[in-house]
Order: sequence, then structure tokens, then C-alpha cells
Amino acid sequence: MLQVNEYFAGKVKSIGLENQLGKSTVGVMDIGDYEFGTSTVEYMTVVSGSLNVLLPMTEQWKVYLAGETFVVPANSKFQLKVSEQSAYLCRYE
Repeated sequence: MLQVNEYFAGKVKSIGLENQLGKSTVGVMDIGDYEFGTSTVEYMTVVSGSLNVLLPMTEQWKVYLAGETFVVPANSKFQLKVSEQSAYLCRYE
């Protein structure tokens, strides 16, 4: 069963699935600033656009472009600045 998620008054939307590779979401983000929390390790891959990311225990923002992946530890928070509509794939472990 696919699960539809919506956050930040509809500015972030995703569809979740579970298959032989595990749990994943595919989503889109509108322009804005966001903070997310994790319960598991998350592998975030930018599919289209770009994401400016501040990972936990870091002080420097880093821009990730289409095709690039960053890893967010379990039980932490990370921040995003999105300057253009962007798409992502998030894999959970």
C-alpha cells in the first residue's frame, strides 16, 4: 500500500512505499526552509533541483545537487533551505 504524506501546509509532499529494498519515500519540496526529525538512518538523494542542508553536529551548510546523496543519523534533526522546487528519494534503514 502506498502512503501519501504532506508537511508544512502542503509545501512538502511524498509517497511512501515498502518493497524488497526496504522503506522509501519519493517526494517534492517547494521553496522554503524546513526542519525534519529522523527515527532511523535516512539516505536522501536529490533527484531534481538542489537542497542546501545543515546536518546534525555540523556548523556548515552544504548544497547537494541532482544525483548526490547525504546521510542523516537516526534520532536527530536536520535543516533544509530549498531555493527551487526540488525532488528527492529517501531510503530508510
